[in-house]
Amino acid sequence: MKMFSEFDHKKATQAMNYLTKKEGGQIDKLKLIKLVYFADRFHLRRYGRPISNDIYLAMPLGPVGSSIKDIAEFSDFLDETEREYAATYLGHGGLENTIVSIADVDIDVFSKSELKALDFAYNEFGSKSALALVDITHRYPEWDKFKRALESKETTRESMSYLDFFKNPSENVEDKFALSADVLSASKELFEEGYRVAECWK
Repeated sequence: MKMFSEFDHKKATQAMNYLTKKEGGQIDKLKLIKLVYFADRFHLRRYGRPISNDIYLAMPLGPVGSSIKDIAEFSDFLDETEREYAATYLGHGGLENTIVSIADVDIDVFSKSELKALDFAYNEFGSKSALALVDITHRYPEWDKFKRALESKETTRESMSYLDFFKNPSENVEDKFALSADVLSASKELFEEGYRVAECWK
């Protein structure tokens, strides 16, 4: 199931800027991509929608927001508006594969719940290295369903469904995203209702 809303490049860029500021102004690119994923996962499971509305791919190093990755790499896949906006706030760091913040965060693009999700992502996972975060992302069901194909190199990427983000990991995994069954069910219902409404307007 694809996202029913378009990718929000302003929220995505500001989320990356916000998390980079939390890291002290410079952050490892892979770590940043993972932290945005954690924020999206948190917000989706609690409030029925992600922050960025990105399309997530299962890749060998875990879930990757396709357009988040493009912003982090200042990719040619970005359109001119997206690229110029990103370049206003983010730049290449002095160390290899790092991103730096070059302007203040535009907090006004976020709701209170989105800021809560970003703070959760950094407070829970910001002290860990990029590779440690990769290992953590491999524990969740939305990536794990592609594990065999990815590890056997049958594929290098697979499109992920946001519905899988509502699944819980096995009981032996420490789950920072754990919610009561009632809250999770209500969030999933909100997400599915939003998708149905969007389909009607196509």
